[in-house]
Amino acid sequence: MAKPRISFEFFPPKTPAGKDKLLNETTPALNALGPEFFSVTYGAGGATRDTTLGVVSAIRETGIDVAPHLSFGGDDEETVAQLLETYKARGITRLVALRGDMPSGMGAAMQLVYANELVDFIRQRTGDHFQIHVAAYPEIHPESRSYQSDVEFLKRKLDAGANSAITQYFYNVEAYFYFLDQCAAMGIDKPVYAGIMPITNFQNLARFSRNCGAEIPRWICKRMEDFGDDQESVRQFGLEVVTQLCQTLIESGCPGIHFYTMNQVEPTRQIYNNLGL
Repeated sequence: MAKPRISFEFFPPKTPAGKDKLLNETTPALNALGPEFFSVTYGAGGATRDTTLGVVSAIRETGIDVAPHLSFGGDDEETVAQLLETYKARGITRLVALRGDMPSGMGAAMQLVYANELVDFIRQRTGDHFQIHVAAYPEIHPESRSYQSDVEFLKRKLDAGANSAITQYFYNVEAYFYFLDQCAAMGIDKPVYAGIMPITNFQNLARFSRNCGAEIPRWICKRMEDFGDDQESVRQFGLEVVTQLCQTLIESGCPGIHFYTMNQVEPTRQIYNNLGL
C-alpha cells in the first residue's frame, strides 16, 4: 500500500514567543515526520496577512515546502497580486485558496470573493507556478443551499484550476466516502484529502464544531462526558478515536491526511506514530 500524503497546518502565532516556539520547536519536530508540506492559515478578512507572510517566509527559508492560505478579504486585486509576486519571489510554490470568513465588524464594507474566482485570478496572474489547494466540506458548508450545490461549487473551484481539495475536519468516515462518491458522480477526478483534527480540548472542539458545521458523533460526546475532568482519559480516548479514524481512511484508499495541528507537536506525532507511517 502506498504511503498516503501527509501535511500539517499551523495558524500564525499572536506573540513573539509563540512564533519562536513554532519556528524553532514545533516545525522541526513535525518536519522530522516527513510531511509533503505545511500550511499556514490566514485570519478572517486577511487579518493576519503580514503575520502569515512572516511565518511562511521563515519556514520556507529552512527549505521546507509551505503553503500559505490566501483569500481576498478586504484587499483589492493589486494587493493580492503583489502578495502573489512576493510569495513567488520567496520560493513558495503552493497556496490554499479560500473564500475566507467575514471578520466581525466589517459588515457590508467587505465583498467576499468566492474561491473559484480567487483560483481563476491566481491562474491569470501566475500561470501554473502554484499548486493550488481548495477547501471541501464532506458534511457540507454551513452556509450552503444544499448538498448538491456544495459539490457543484467544489467542482467550479477545481475546474477554475485548483489541483486538489482539503476537507474540513470530520469524525464520520462515512460522510467523507459518500462525499467522494458524489464528487466522482459529478465528474470530479482530482484528489480530495481528508482534514483531521486531533482531539485535545474537547469543550473547545465541541463549541468550534457547532459553529463550522463539523459533527461530532453522539457516542464520542457521551464517552467524553463520562470522563468529566479526567484530562488524561480524554487525551487517551481522543488519540484512540482519531488514530482509528485515520487507519480506516488509509485502509480504504484515502489519498492523504491533512492534520490541523493547532500548533502542537502532540498529539499529531502520536497519531502519526500509532499509524506506523
